[in-house]
Amino acid sequence: MPEYLAPGVFVEETSFRSKTIEGVSTTTTGFIGPARFGPIHLEPDIVTSLTEFEQTFDPFRGGSELQFDDVPDAPNFLWHAVRAFFTEGGKRLYVSRVFKRLQGEYAPIGDADDARAAAKVGSRYADGHARVDSAQTGGVRIRARHPGAAANLRVRVSLKGSANVLVAGEPDPESGAATASLRSVTDLDLVWLRAQDVSPSGPATGAFYIAHWNEDEAIWQLEPMTTTSPSPGDGLIDVSSLNTDPRPDQGDSVRVVTLQVSLLTRDGSRELATWSGLPIDPRHRSSGSADSVFARFGNTPFSSADARQLPLVFARDPAQVGDAFDALQALFGSDPTELLEPTADEIRRGITPADKLTLGVAKSYQLDGGNDGLRPEASEFEGEADLRKGYSLGLRQFEDIEDISIVAAPGVTWKYEDYRDNANAITGLLIAHAERMRYRVAILDSAEHQTVSDIRAMRAKLDSKYAALYYPWVTVLDPVTRKELNLPPSGFVAGIYARNDVDRGVYKAPANEVVRLALGFETLLNKGQQEVLNPEGVNCFRFFEGRGFRLWGARTISSDPEWKYLNVRRYFAYVERSIDKGTQWAVFEPNGDQLWANVRRTIEDFLLNEWQSGALLGDKPEKAYFVRCDRSTMTQNDLDTGRLICLIGIAPLKPAEFVVFRIGQWTADRKV
Repeated sequence: MPEYLAPGVFVEETSFRSKTIEGVSTTTTGFIGPARFGPIHLEPDIVTSLTEFEQTFDPFRGGSELQFDDVPDAPNFLWHAVRAFFTEGGKRLYVSRVFKRLQGEYAPIGDADDARAAAKVGSRYADGHARVDSAQTGGVRIRARHPGAAANLRVRVSLKGSANVLVAGEPDPESGAATASLRSVTDLDLVWLRAQDVSPSGPATGAFYIAHWNEDEAIWQLEPMTTTSPSPGDGLIDVSSLNTDPRPDQGDSVRVVTLQVSLLTRDGSRELATWSGLPIDPRHRSSGSADSVFARFGNTPFSSADARQLPLVFARDPAQVGDAFDALQALFGSDPTELLEPTADEIRRGITPADKLTLGVAKSYQLDGGNDGLRPEASEFEGEADLRKGYSLGLRQFEDIEDISIVAAPGVTWKYEDYRDNANAITGLLIAHAERMRYRVAILDSAEHQTVSDIRAMRAKLDSKYAALYYPWVTVLDPVTRKELNLPPSGFVAGIYARNDVDRGVYKAPANEVVRLALGFETLLNKGQQEVLNPEGVNCFRFFEGRGFRLWGARTISSDPEWKYLNVRRYFAYVERSIDKGTQWAVFEPNGDQLWANVRRTIEDFLLNEWQSGALLGDKPEKAYFVRCDRSTMTQNDLDTGRLICLIGIAPLKPAEFVVFRIGQWTADRKV
């Protein structure tokens, strides 16, 4: 309570209305499976389009297949599922990539163990990361950030020089002569100096230096590169002593040299991405933060977005690469100035070293040894979450994301006969995950080439009110190969769930919906076959003349008739989670009549809105729901132990699964 200790007028704000419960989203989906590229241990980020997915998990767009060591030419089911999800109406998606190494257990690579991780199995690296042979780059190591055969590409590193940054500074106080200074230069920048003074005591003509700012004397100084310095005994060069003749090609010039990194296709014919203006010295900082090529492309970049999307890592051995000169020699050879020496033809055309530096001098490296590993099994999908390691894998990543309402693992039933045990185990993991998280459902795929008997046998092993099974696979046109391809249903179904919830509401059964991408189905079912499958909880895709390809089932795989319908299960999850989030304010409030009344009003207002929107059965609110929170729901022991118990009942709408019209004859003079 406020304290009033002195006379005066006091104005207070108070609330006379109940709290508000806002309905939660029911369309956010989580997909888990292997991909061609992308992060494995990082927390999944939300994806809102196929383009966003490709930026992280398929940035090179080199094909629609995965090259597992044990099962080559596997379709990229995750990409196809994401495409189907957004085409069918999906809005938000989280993706968890799973990967199985050729040897050993997966673990992120750190700077310290980068060399140790480069163990090979034949011509490929065991961890799946494509690399440049370290013999070519000395103490600098270049590799793909994430594993995958798609990263076996070409890397081009180029030295780029800026315009002349040497300018006339303040006049000397004693002599009055103008001194030289540098503009647009940062401490530890690599620079290239062309000096007119070629005397033994002067700086070398056309050489690399490191710029240092001397704070005590407020001057710029240049540190010569050992291999190009005219004399090992020479010290730093005072920039103020350089000649700033404004006439073209007269006087000295200083150009800031940065690195440009380009990623190209394997044959070098097409540029995929380019990053420019990267300082070379590992010690380089800007605004207090490291910003060299080793920081930007480090194992732990500046932001989580860079960690997901930057496809390359530039690491270094601190014992071999300590400054810009070391990095320059590792990437471009023992004497990098040779790169700038004009050829006879260039001399004839009047091209100078400065011109070459402005255009850029480059060296290319090949990334090799990357691979897609082995086909992931149940242990990879289950994952782990170890706080000591600081990261999680597999389905464990989804446990920290509350938004997800739907989970699926597209493609785990591919080649079911050869992969049966793992496919069944992964299906069980999906169900267990959905049941553990309470407010989400699992979409289960049938296997390809299954008969009605096969899918019935598969269904007989399952029982859960948090999962739904779909059959058969959907036939689409592969946009890459331009051929027909059968795909598992989960990606299409998840998108249909989202479309249904947005257009109508989660209380409406997600069925009798058109499958937009479908060219057909692997098996065309008739009414008699569905009459066998529908009572067992197998949701079927059907073709209807004049009505197209439709999803024609909305049941869970539960043996409990109370949770037979999928929309009832999902609607209860929606209501429960909405009330859960919307009543957190009640925790630690005084547990008395005032709190009970406030809780009742809050929940009643929410359920009244649901009834008015058509989500509940009953022509009056009192027939549609009830809310009790008083001494009839709590004993004195409950109050003593700090429990507030609220009893809520709602009458959900069941789908009109069987529409029956009874028609008979009657005479015109018969009275009804």
